[in-house]
Amino acid sequence: MAEKILVVGGGGREHAIIKALKKSPDCGEIWCAPGNGGISYDAKCKNIKATDVDTMVGFAVEEKFDYVVVAQDDPLALGMVDALAKVGIPAFGPDKAAARIEASKVFSKDLMKKYGIPTAKYETFDDPAKVMDYIRAEGKYPVVIKADGLALGKGVLICENEQQAADGVKEIMLDKKFGASGNHVVVEEFLTGPEVSVLSFTDGKVVKPMVSSMDHKRANDHDTGLNTGGMGTIAPNPCYTPELAQRCMDEIFLPTIAAMNAEGRTFTGCLYFGLMMTPKGPKVIEYNCRFGDPETQVVLPLLKSDLLTIMRATVDGTLADTPVEFASGAACCVVLASGGYPVSYKSGYPISGLDEAGKTATVFHAGTKLVDGQIVTAGGRVLGVTATADSLEAAIDKAYQAADKITFTDMHMRRDIGQRALASRKESHS
Repeated sequence: MAEKILVVGGGGREHAIIKALKKSPDCGEIWCAPGNGGISYDAKCKNIKATDVDTMVGFAVEEKFDYVVVAQDDPLALGMVDALAKVGIPAFGPDKAAARIEASKVFSKDLMKKYGIPTAKYETFDDPAKVMDYIRAEGKYPVVIKADGLALGKGVLICENEQQAADGVKEIMLDKKFGASGNHVVVEEFLTGPEVSVLSFTDGKVVKPMVSSMDHKRANDHDTGLNTGGMGTIAPNPCYTPELAQRCMDEIFLPTIAAMNAEGRTFTGCLYFGLMMTPKGPKVIEYNCRFGDPETQVVLPLLKSDLLTIMRATVDGTLADTPVEFASGAACCVVLASGGYPVSYKSGYPISGLDEAGKTATVFHAGTKLVDGQIVTAGGRVLGVTATADSLEAAIDKAYQAADKITFTDMHMRRDIGQRALASRKESHS
């Protein structure tokens, strides 16, 4: 039976989820709230803020949705899944108690310590003076300072010296750049090694990882410039070998699910593991309680199985019997951003070349609006251009060829997405 589905959110990740859901034979009418200009071609959009839990749930009841996918972190942390359950609408994503694994870095670090899950050495603080005393006493740089709560992926500072650390503490704890998220901070040792993102489906019993990916966080080429929400991704990540995948399953993935069950916070939905392959083995950098952005834009285009069936299985507890298969090729996503992102940028610029780019790649809309029949820019990250191919080299080439067909005023993209992965692969083969 065709199901009426609502996806909560309005970025590139949500667009990728909608395109994957539409492939399901059981997917009927699909809506997105708030959605964006580009999403409106694939789903009906309703302008409700993703964080407005009461209005969203009221809308879901009124429209009689069969299923809701809560894709964004803040509505999950606010308990949207719990509120939907109260009115009898099943939803993909963890409840409020389980979403805490992302909503509080202090909680997640303490969880890892308690259950012996490998992560960086750390301390937590609520007093700015004590933070600096600890950093001076440790005397190790770079040092990592993280705001405790949600900060749109930007509340992590890597400080190279005492001055930068002091400025960072001031920014997070005194100036409250991230609001209440900065009332507590985590200070942790700086880990080295290749980073790997692994998104996984779980019903609270089994974990089925998706294909691994590699994000490119910095704004400019060669990993320079400010941290962003992500400027591009590739999948699979070449440094994530089957041996490492097995270690992560045994030492990190299953122990995390077991730890959450033991705490009475059973996690269902998509659990994202941000990992570092250190010289001492895999360690957790962070957890997210939802699909990553822009990782989703390379992972879901490689999914062969039915996404709606998998999502349903995480709610019904039948994931063990549900196939989760991925294509053997590779994918690359190049993010087209507004000039000046992640600091200040202008928007409202018309975008051209979308149809042309869409002939050879998939264009996911992140920050766009539809004005008088014209798609215009409406955010920092505007589009994600994703191509799939048999090899990583071919996927990267295809993605850039398509991206180059798109233009808007002050458009900015990195030119080196995937190059680090290709270089690391050459090294391992030499």
